[in-house]
Amino acid sequence: MAVTAFAIIRIRNLYAVVMLGSIYSLLAASVFVVMDAVDVAFTEAAVGAGASTVLALGTLALTTGREKRPTRTPLIPTIVVVVTGIALIYGTLDLAHYGDPNAPAQKHVAPTYLEEAPIKTGIPNVVTAVLASYRGYDTLGETTVIFTAGVGVLLLLGNWRRRRRREPDDA
Repeated sequence: MAVTAFAIIRIRNLYAVVMLGSIYSLLAASVFVVMDAVDVAFTEAAVGAGASTVLALGTLALTTGREKRPTRTPLIPTIVVVVTGIALIYGTLDLAHYGDPNAPAQKHVAPTYLEEAPIKTGIPNVVTAVLASYRGYDTLGETTVIFTAGVGVLLLLGNWRRRRRREPDDA
């Protein structure tokens, strides 16, 4: 994934960037599958590798295929990105290790879901109960965000200017 991200940064051919972005999304989806988050992997594959790629290719059809090189290296955005990256890495140092049975989520939330979800929701599958019942509003919010983003892209790509009709000259 790191090699793909580096290639995305370095390549100036926008078609290749879109294809590498799709590859990155598929790699991320495979990582989610390995981590047993199949629902997230499915969403990443459908939205990240599927819909986003189609929208980006549609955008490329309306624009140029090569990125214009900046005349100088932008210093302030580079500093902001580096500082944000350092802050994010620092924030992960206090997280519990992957699969740690003594992590707070394993001690507090997980036992409640495993014991009470089938009884409270009437759904025997715990994963389905959590996604459909406990996270229903979250899923609705995600759907709203994706719909709004799609409408925004359509508005950006569409030709919404009204064209004036020319009337025949009175000659």
